[in-house]
Amino acid sequence: MAKMGSINGLREKSYDIAKLREIGIIFPLFLFGLIIALRNPYFISWENLRYIFLDASILTIVAIGEMMVILTGGIDLSVGSNLALTGMTVSMIYRDFHNFPVILAPLIGILIGGVCGAINGLFVAKGKVIPIIATLSTMYIFRGIVYIISGGRWVNAHEMPEGYKLLTRVEILGIPILVIYALIVFLFFYYLLNYKAIGRSIYAVGNNPQSAIYIGINKVKVLFLVYLISGILAGLSGVLYTSRFASAESSAAIGFELSAISAVVIGGVKTTGGSGKIGGVVLGALLLTMIVNGLNVMKISPFYKLALQGLMFLIAVIVDSLIAERYYKGRRRRV
Repeated sequence: MAKMGSINGLREKSYDIAKLREIGIIFPLFLFGLIIALRNPYFISWENLRYIFLDASILTIVAIGEMMVILTGGIDLSVGSNLALTGMTVSMIYRDFHNFPVILAPLIGILIGGVCGAINGLFVAKGKVIPIIATLSTMYIFRGIVYIISGGRWVNAHEMPEGYKLLTRVEILGIPILVIYALIVFLFFYYLLNYKAIGRSIYAVGNNPQSAIYIGINKVKVLFLVYLISGILAGLSGVLYTSRFASAESSAAIGFELSAISAVVIGGVKTTGGSGKIGGVVLGALLLTMIVNGLNVMKISPFYKLALQGLMFLIAVIVDSLIAERYYKGRRRRV
């Protein structure tokens, strides 16, 4: 009981901070949408909103995996390359074997992505390599493998079986199935983080690794697991990505890891770990997607999109630091 109480105390402390950040995302989300809608009403048309939710769905799935890693104080820079490698490998399989059961595509993606994630997990958890070094290395390795196996060629829409492309193009009760995939992932990890012991252990490892070990948490197991999860979700997203855009290319998803990390940080997850809520990550992914889409609608240069994304990331880190500092000062005064 004492062990569980200690873990819950760490998690509750982190949630107090995360709630402030999560609430703070909603205002800029609506403000930005209103400004763009006033300039171009197409922005709030059902057709465009559908595009926003579709793009946000893939980013959300990858960002949730990234969140799991960042909660432990780590980082996974390889998710974009993992996505590209998985997407290219699965697309090539279905290009060459059209009769291969399409239902297996997500499972193959999960398997390949899981292997990539497990490699990162072994480096970080077992090899004790610094996460940014380990995943930066695998980012280049995975991307290099994409170029090697593809020979620099694309897998185009006409080379993919229709069933593969339909993985992300059907709707259920008017809801795009890609959005449903993201919702399922969100609900699963919401439950895992909030109601399972492993979720509490992830927060504890990020909040205070030494205390986590002291109360009996297997830090190596937790670290390996979060990188495995990140790899699995990136792999799944690789299949969904190539299905949605009906193509696989060697340069796909370059920079996607920065979008995922930005969504996590903007969503209120503390960069040093131990604090953050999955709902905030979803809002962060939606806000980023809205900004990119809004700038496209306004026909603004893509260079501004990159600059704005970098600025938002910097602001999110600064706000995270300020909120945490004020929170802990307030706690010390009350004590």
